[in-house]
Amino acid sequence: MNETADQAKGSCEVAPRHLTPLSRTDALRLLGGVPLGRIVFTHQALPAVRPVNHCLDGDDVIVGLHDGTTLASLTAPSEGPGLVVAYEADVIDPETHLGWSVVVTGYARLVTHPGQLDRYRSVLRPWVTGAMQHALRIQPDIVTGFRLTVQPPSATPALLNGAPSTTAAATPPSA
Repeated sequence: MNETADQAKGSCEVAPRHLTPLSRTDALRLLGGVPLGRIVFTHQALPAVRPVNHCLDGDDVIVGLHDGTTLASLTAPSEGPGLVVAYEADVIDPETHLGWSVVVTGYARLVTHPGQLDRYRSVLRPWVTGAMQHALRIQPDIVTGFRLTVQPPSATPALLNGAPSTTAAATPPSA
């Protein structure tokens, strides 16, 4: 085996993890604590994903748009609820594989009020060079998330075919 394969193999050996669902409140709190995420939308009848910066305005996710065309052109007619999009952000440690992930699904509308747009320009920190040209407001209908934590040790040994597993912790010998 070469060195790269050995490193990859070593990086996969992490403590057992456990998925803990997040409440809507906790998920939005975590989402508000990071500046970048990914918006998922439909472009030319296919799914598309773009990394973007965001902030929260109440429970709404405000996404800064810098490309000027693709995302800004996706706005719905003014009489409808907006276009269905998903928004995902996470913080996952690459070494331990611990962290969290949040997905918001809802309707997106272009922010058109000049005062709101100016306020979002002052709050959002672009991750690309250039001024923020537009902003989208995502009103979440569905908010899901989970936290990846170390799985707590089991109080009883793991059973394999009704017998204690050989991988269960051994009892130290008595002196």
